[in-house]
Amino acid sequence: MAGAGAGAAHAGGRTGVRIVVAGDRGTGKSSLIVTAAAETFPPNVPPVLPPTRLPEDFYPDRVPITIIDTSSSLEDRGKVAEELKRADAVVLTYACDQPITLDRLSNFWLPELRRLEVKVPVIVVGCKLDLRDEQQQVSLEQVMSPIMQQFREIETCIECSAFKHIQIPEVFYYAQKAVLHPTGPLFDQETQTLKNRCVRALKRIFILCDHDRDGALSDAELNDFQVKCFNAPLQPSEIVGVKRVVQEKLPEGVNDRGLTLTGFLFLHALFIEKGRLETTWTVLRKFGYNNDIKLSPDLIPSVAKRSPDQSVELTNEAIEFLKRIFGLFDIDGDGALRPAELEDLFSTSPESPWSEAPYKDAAEKTALGGLSLDGYLSEWALMTLLDPAKSVEHLMYIGYASDLSSAMRVTRKRRMDRKKQQSERNVFQCFVFGPEKAGKSKLLNSFLGRPFSDSHTSATDERYAVNVVDLPGGNKKTLVLREIPEDGVRKLLSNKESLAACDIAVFVHDSSDESSWKRATELLLEVATHGENTGFEVPCLIVAAKDDLDPYPMAIQDSTRVSQDMGIEAPIPISTKLGDFNNIFRKIVSAAEHPHLSIPETEAGRSRKQYHRLINRSLMFVSVGAAVAIVGLAAYRVYAARKNASS
Repeated sequence: MAGAGAGAAHAGGRTGVRIVVAGDRGTGKSSLIVTAAAETFPPNVPPVLPPTRLPEDFYPDRVPITIIDTSSSLEDRGKVAEELKRADAVVLTYACDQPITLDRLSNFWLPELRRLEVKVPVIVVGCKLDLRDEQQQVSLEQVMSPIMQQFREIETCIECSAFKHIQIPEVFYYAQKAVLHPTGPLFDQETQTLKNRCVRALKRIFILCDHDRDGALSDAELNDFQVKCFNAPLQPSEIVGVKRVVQEKLPEGVNDRGLTLTGFLFLHALFIEKGRLETTWTVLRKFGYNNDIKLSPDLIPSVAKRSPDQSVELTNEAIEFLKRIFGLFDIDGDGALRPAELEDLFSTSPESPWSEAPYKDAAEKTALGGLSLDGYLSEWALMTLLDPAKSVEHLMYIGYASDLSSAMRVTRKRRMDRKKQQSERNVFQCFVFGPEKAGKSKLLNSFLGRPFSDSHTSATDERYAVNVVDLPGGNKKTLVLREIPEDGVRKLLSNKESLAACDIAVFVHDSSDESSWKRATELLLEVATHGENTGFEVPCLIVAAKDDLDPYPMAIQDSTRVSQDMGIEAPIPISTKLGDFNNIFRKIVSAAEHPHLSIPETEAGRSRKQYHRLINRSLMFVSVGAAVAIVGLAAYRVYAARKNASS
């Protein structure tokens, strides 16, 4: 693998690099800049130079550099801070003949960069090398090693002399290189190994280049890879040389079919250790990766624009692909992906997308902590519902080769579903409301097949549970339960469109506790009112949890009155403790499929409807009256015309 290539590919699409030079007074900042730009040492230098531009052909990457000089005076400290915050890289100078200026780097300048949260590569430059006391024969490595251990943001250290033209162009070359080909994302300096995200990206690239899927890059595949990345073929002798280097250091890096993944990763670690980061960066950028080692956002197709009451679902084509991938990674054939198998499946993604909330623990796990096919597809359905762009991105990472627009479909508006009295969705989102200790979390846990526990944990954040619900006739739908903590309801309803994403709302109360029932009905009224006011009405069901306990005295009368008043079903009794769910999840899906049937009506909503009916009726009478008047006027005009004619 050669390291040649076009500058634009190296630069990651950058149009310029801004380098800010800072340091104590008299350390040689301005002389360094002038000598680099003019290639001659200036006899007189102003205290602070205006911005200096190095043309694009100054260095091989062909990216122009703007160098910003900074003042050393205290009154300009604020201006210097502003410049540092806008920098792509910082050059910190000290004078080789003034040891105190070197101490100031670790005592002031480097802590100051951290205080300002300037997170860019730092190049430490010892200027005035020609003035250093010859008695001080200490190597740069010895001097800088402790500082570099303490401040990992230092990319490199170099000594130079503007007066004697020693290593002046190199200073800004290293600074530019640190921006265009940064070490940080690729390599861990402490462990001297490739970083996890870099390994995952290179693994994906290796798989994409292994056309015959035999686990090794043949000579022809290696050559194709070289041409794609560096626009130049490899000579047969070069291929032999590359493989020999790998085989000598790592026998398993090459087999009889060619270069293995282990060998491919070893080569990149070797390039980086030898300071040839541009080689690895060229490869990553040719395959669409940005500086975060993720696919560039402009490569990820955007999901079609949609209104708030539309959602996104996977198409059958995408689901069939995901089933094939599941089968491929279910190595032991037990019908589930164990954690190690799931990690392997996502080993070409920057990280596993389901390792954190809201996806972590959102689907049903097998006894060994794995995901069944239903659980796996449920997680994908949830990710597609909540973050379609993330879903598309991860389909790309795991090798979805078809047109990505064929992987997603935007559903019909919920408003239209209500009008048509039927939903055509495959994934329904149910908001679960209810007071503290009503049994919301236990409902979600039981949906995921988790055993009942008497202990209560107060939910402070929203939580999701997703599973497949089997319906009569062999039909399957995916149901997403979203638990809304009681103290999160006000915040949720402060957004006008908050109920647009809701297919159905469920209100859970403790059937043995009257105050729990009262609070649940208050929440029901709040949600129903919000729906009426915003036009995003949602079907609602009431769930009477803890049916194993004695109901409070007026339970039946209260629940009958409220459900009849609001025109919705009577509360559905369940007991998670006894495992008696009364087909609750099927009932939720069924109500969501027929979204016109279970919409509650408030007193205000009824009055408003009655008012609109009266207005419409009045308008009808007015329009009939107007029509009569117009007809009468026309008849009079005809009569008048005839009368005039006869006279």
